[in-house]
Amino acid sequence: MLERIVVDEAVWELRPDFAVLVMTAKGLENGPSDERSEGWLAQAALKAGDDPHVESWRQAYRAFGAKPQRTRPSVDALLRRAGALPSINRVVDAYNAVSVEYALPIGGEDLDAYQGPARLVRATGDEPFDVIAGGEPAVEHPVAGEVVWRDDAGVTCRRWNWRQCVRTRLTEDTVNGIFLLERLEPYALDRLAEAGDELAARLRAISPGARIETRLIGRP
Repeated sequence: MLERIVVDEAVWELRPDFAVLVMTAKGLENGPSDERSEGWLAQAALKAGDDPHVESWRQAYRAFGAKPQRTRPSVDALLRRAGALPSINRVVDAYNAVSVEYALPIGGEDLDAYQGPARLVRATGDEPFDVIAGGEPAVEHPVAGEVVWRDDAGVTCRRWNWRQCVRTRLTEDTVNGIFLLERLEPYALDRLAEAGDELAARLRAISPGARIETRLIGRP
């Protein structure tokens, strides 16, 4: 899976400074949030602060036509809620806490729900994106030119890292996960690697037998 993940050239043309650290974790033992995972969220809230990386993401959103005040980059939205971060489940709590501590967009999804490899592209506008609307399953579509993560079945995350689909969401029953840690300049690659190491350590704390692999993807 890791070697088949690609970033389309149209995305590189938009932001040649983009890089993503992709992590797979197999053999997860997820479950409801507990004292430890909630403690990670509380600790992250104490470390939250302004970071130039957030503004880089706002600029990237504007570059493909999104309004970051209305649909915020994931790290921007989390930092604004840092004092009251919701607990979801142990694994989601882990990556949300690292996202806030490192001012870094991180997405986590169920690897087994993927159909084909993940790829970052600019949307045509006809790709399906499954959501829950009014309590019922629904299908939306991205705007043409929008940056999206997708697989063979459709969009897995809209507006780069704004909103994940229902199909691949990481639940308490997830056994194999994939995590996307995304950076733009001026965010240092060393800091990105440190964030990845911290996430891997927390996943191993939750699941001592987890098998973790990573791959850094940057512009060739």
